[in-house]
Parts: sequence; structure tokens; C-alpha cells
Amino acid sequence: MPREDPLLEISDLRTHFFTREGTVRAVDGVSLTVPRGKTVCVVGESGCGKSVTARSVLGLVDEPGRIVSGEIWWRRRGQEPVNLAQLGPRSEEMRRVRGGEISMVFQEPMASLSPMYTIGDQLVEAIRMHLPLTQEQARERATDLLRRAGIPRAEERLDAYSFQLSGGMCQRVMIAIALAADPALLIADEPTTALDVTTQARIIDLLRDLQAETGMSVLFITHDLGVVAEIADEVVVMYLGTVVERGGVDEIFHDPKHPYTNALLGSIPRMGAGAGRRLATIRGNVPHPSDRPAGCPFHPRCDAAIGGVCDVSDPPHIVFGEARSVRCVLHDDVHRSSAAEVRA
Repeated sequence: MPREDPLLEISDLRTHFFTREGTVRAVDGVSLTVPRGKTVCVVGESGCGKSVTARSVLGLVDEPGRIVSGEIWWRRRGQEPVNLAQLGPRSEEMRRVRGGEISMVFQEPMASLSPMYTIGDQLVEAIRMHLPLTQEQARERATDLLRRAGIPRAEERLDAYSFQLSGGMCQRVMIAIALAADPALLIADEPTTALDVTTQARIIDLLRDLQAETGMSVLFITHDLGVVAEIADEVVVMYLGTVVERGGVDEIFHDPKHPYTNALLGSIPRMGAGAGRRLATIRGNVPHPSDRPAGCPFHPRCDAAIGGVCDVSDPPHIVFGEARSVRCVLHDDVHRSSAAEVRA
């Protein structure tokens, strides 16, 4: 059977920030898809454009940034696809999509919840913004959402303030708010980073249970490869605003094609490696997006870089089957031949 159209398809997305110091190409040609009912994890070091990509989907890019080109196709069943990149951030259609059809859970729950209003006030407001319910009906739904998010004594928590709850509880509240209108896609932007390990595991289990219950798709942004191995169906590896590799989770972990992916996997601490063994690292730092190196953006840090090739030309986009691709000259016959000529 033919593969079903993806729920979300991002094609050659470019989001730039225009500052006094110059143009920052935070997202520079990103393409990825999120299949229906699946979890896609976007991984990479801080500063590689993961969060800006997610915010671009919902029109939440702060000034002086804006989408300069590319397409973000949102495909709802039974309706015509919508290019979210062409919608105004404050347009009626974008407001209907944002929170109603696509929801987002942010990294810092304490910064997302207002300390001036109760949990119930904020949750009821999110519900009534997208669903035609009375105040009483919305409050009942809010209580049910808190229960689904694993919060004990849900009715009492409605009258609590965010500063009266732990970080883990606040993140569960944010997940409840995100689920207010039963979205088809949940974007989770490093939702477990600020939490302790035990709470992280509980939040991950909660998201998996909710996905199994509702059938929603998840776009999960993280730098924790342990989380990726646990929850991902597909993995997108980003570096300096571009996608360098994508594929199924098993393919990425057991057969990485890009040197950056391989270096990320090599930097994971290994059980039983011994106390005296140094941890593997990736040399250097991610360059600033306004000062991108010529050629492949990873070549200054790459141990497999080919002089005269990787530092000169942009890497080609090599496709391995329907859902596997890599941007690297090491997998391109033409560039390998030119590299041999350079060495000769």
C-alpha cells in the first residue's frame, strides 16, 4: 500500500534573524516530515536551530526573526492542506491551528505558567478558546485533563498557583493545557531538560501513554539521545540550522551515515567503561549562525573532512530509500572522485 501523506511536512524552511551585527540564519533549509501517529525526534547540540524550527511551525518566532522562504504543509484529514508559512502569526486561521490542532510544550514550565492566575484559570481559558463549552463544562474538562496528566487531587490543584507546585507538576499542567483541544500534533521542546531523572522518566511515560490513547503525532526536540532511543520512531539530526541526517531510530543508532551523528553517538557515556577512561567529545564548538564556515558546516570539527572538497562545496543530499537521507560527500561518488583528484 502507498505510504500515507505525512501530517506535517516542512520543506526547505529558512528562518533568519536580522540584527545590527548581520543576518543570523538560524534555520537554513530544513526539510522534515512528521507521519500520523508517530514520534519524530529532532536532535543536535544547542544552537543548531531545533527550537526555532518548532516555533516557526506555529508562527512564534520573535522579532527580529521571520520566515524568509520555505513551506510548512499542515494536512488535516478531509481538508485541503494549509501552508502555515504563509499565515500571519496573528491571523485567525493560525490562532485556530495554534493550540487547537497543534500544541506545544515548552522547556521551562515555570516561565510558561503565570504566577498571577490559578492553574484552573489558565487551563479553562485554553479550553474555552478552542471549544464551545460553558465555564462549568470547561472546568470539568480541566479536571479530567489534570487527571489524565497524572496529577493527584486534580480538583484541588485547579485552585493552586504555579509556585505552589513542583517543576514536574508544572510540566504536567503544561501537558494538560497542550491537550485541551485534543490536538493532532504535540510539539515538545525539550520538556524534560529542567527536571530530575526520575521526573523525566515519568513525563516520558506520560507522553507515550497519551499518544497511545489519543493517536496524536509528536515532534520531540531534545539533545538527550537516551530519550530518543526510548521514544522515537524517526530521528532528524540537525547541525547549524540544517538537517544532516534523518532515518528510522534503529538505522540512526546502529548505522549512522553522517560523521556528526556518529560523533554524537560516540559521546554517550558507556556503562562499564571504567572510571579512568576519558569521555569522548566532539572537538571545537558549534559556529555562530552568522559566521558559518564555507562548504559543509561541520567540516571544521569533522575527523573525516576531505580538504579541497568539504571546505569548498555544499554537501549533496543523498537519499537512501523513502525515509533515509544524509548530507555528506562521503556518500557521493562524484565528490569522492573529485576528492581523489585533489589528493593526487
